[in-house]
Amino acid sequence: MIFEKAANQDIHQLTQLRVAYLMEDYGALSEEELKSIEGNLPHYLSENLNKNLFAYIGRKGEEIVVCALLLVVEKPMSPAFINGKTGTVLNVYTKPECRHRGYAKQLINMLLQDAASMGLCIVELKATEAGYSLYKSMGFKDSISKYHQMEWRREKYENDISQA
Repeated sequence: MIFEKAANQDIHQLTQLRVAYLMEDYGALSEEELKSIEGNLPHYLSENLNKNLFAYIGRKGEEIVVCALLLVVEKPMSPAFINGKTGTVLNVYTKPECRHRGYAKQLINMLLQDAASMGLCIVELKATEAGYSLYKSMGFKDSISKYHQMEWRREKYENDISQA
């Protein structure tokens, strides 16, 4: 098993792994969603890979069997992230036949070492039940905040406007 950062030649496999992750997380994707993701994700990856998005991979031969993404964002400074540099872990995914072998832990260790060397103040993630104990064992803590996590969705807004 070779653990390393992905390069542009890995974009096709990274796209496939992202789709597999999303299908496992969300269930079946609609034809429209699948077409959009498979059509647009390779361009996104080619524009951002190893700039503000870092993909950590484990491969057996030429096949990538595990991946983890780190999205780096610089925000206006605050006491929570004094230099403004933050990271978000996304898409930690191991192919089912390769799970429970410590591969994801190896990638998260690499990712956190890079996060420290990049000077990131904080690295965040949303953990599934399956990954929760791994992240806890690696020093991630439940985020308790006086703020409510909220989101705005364009399609909901567009539906509300069209019904008005």
